Amino acid sequence: AAVGLNLLTGYCGQLSLGSSAFMAVGAFAAYNFNLRVEGLPLAATMILAGISAAGIGVVFGLPSLRLRGFYLAVSTLAAQFFVQWALTKFGWFSNDNPSGVISAPHLTVAGFSLDGATGRYLLSVTTVIVLTGLVWRLVNSATGRNFIAVRDNETAARVIGVPVLKTKLLAFAISSFIIGVAGVLWAFSYLRTVEPAGFNLDRSFQILFIIIIGGLASIRGAFLGAAFIVVFPLFLSRLGAFVFGGLFDSGVLDMSQRIVLGALIIIFLIAEPNGLSALFDRLKRRIGSRSS
Repeated sequence: AAVGLNLLTGYCGQLSLGSSAFMAVGAFAAYNFNLRVEGLPLAATMILAGISAAGIGVVFGLPSLRLRGFYLAVSTLAAQFFVQWALTKFGWFSNDNPSGVISAPHLTVAGFSLDGATGRYLLSVTTVIVLTGLVWRLVNSATGRNFIAVRDNETAARVIGVPVLKTKLLAFAISSFIIGVAGVLWAFSYLRTVEPAGFNLDRSFQILFIIIIGGLASIRGAFLGAAFIVVFPLFLSRLGAFVFGGLFDSGVLDMSQRIVLGALIIIFLIAEPNGLSALFDRLKRRIGSRSS
């Protein structure tokens, strides 16, 4: 999901807070395609789910034709509230399940079950590798250069012949496709349930923080940021439980960990505004200069 958002925000300069909504669209679309189209392969299900998310992404990307920056972010935030409302209001999306919480379908590829932890892990890793490779090729193509031109200066991009409006909507479509596929993996492989609560606003902010901390306009930064946001809180949790486990209840420890993590993020961004990817490049240059 961070790779998709980085394509939109980092490379094309369009700020979005609707990532979780597009993940939800992908997850629920995949569930319904799997439910209503008998014998549909998992790969086709994920592609169709991504296309569904891309369609919704283009609709909510239309304001980008007139809005920028903070105003665009607020307009994409509407996607979050609208999608959650629609998924809760209309029972068709959840097959009229009274609780609205649906168990994820069985995962099979070419007759092999991927329901186990190892199978779900391999499915996720394979999908991430494929999508990352496609994004890498995209950002190094003429389309990627158009994204960067629009991000740097829309007026100059228009003067040199870049179709600005088409480029923005294309960025929203491709980004939402990737995020929608990520939503399928999130629901089917990790949560093992499909429910609106699994795609709340916190998820959108988490994905945004991942690309900011990792480094905008950097595919590697998306992975570094994800490692920081996901792994570091686990480290703080273990450390807090080990040091203060007998002194405070779990609620106090959890809140303390959030405060520490937030403070560290602020300190880090002040010290290195360009993210972990820039820090990694700096360290690599220093090591290279010393070895030479």
